[in-house]
Amino acid sequence: MIDPVLRASSGFLQDMLRCIHIGLLCIQENDGDRPTMASVVLMLNSVSITLQAPSQPAFFVSNSFNEDTSILHNQNSRDLEFKESSETKSTPSSRNDASFTELPR
Repeated sequence: MIDPVLRASSGFLQDMLRCIHIGLLCIQENDGDRPTMASVVLMLNSVSITLQAPSQPAFFVSNSFNEDTSILHNQNSRDLEFKESSETKSTPSSRNDASFTELPR
């Protein structure tokens, strides 16, 4: 997951792994389990804080699809089924139900 050039040239491997861990906490499926921005800043600035283990991410894209492979994924109580057949070659994708709200200025 870490670029070999960065791994070889930097003595900060633990810092990189900590940043990845914090990133995984921020994309947990249950948004109630995600840390607040204040918590993220605190986690980034303090190595003495023990990080909890992240749960399942909100979305996942597999990079190893074979013919006739089916993946069932339950997201927000909706079952999505992705199938790849020999007739149609589709690009693997995931559904992200992010929304944006624009407020008047």
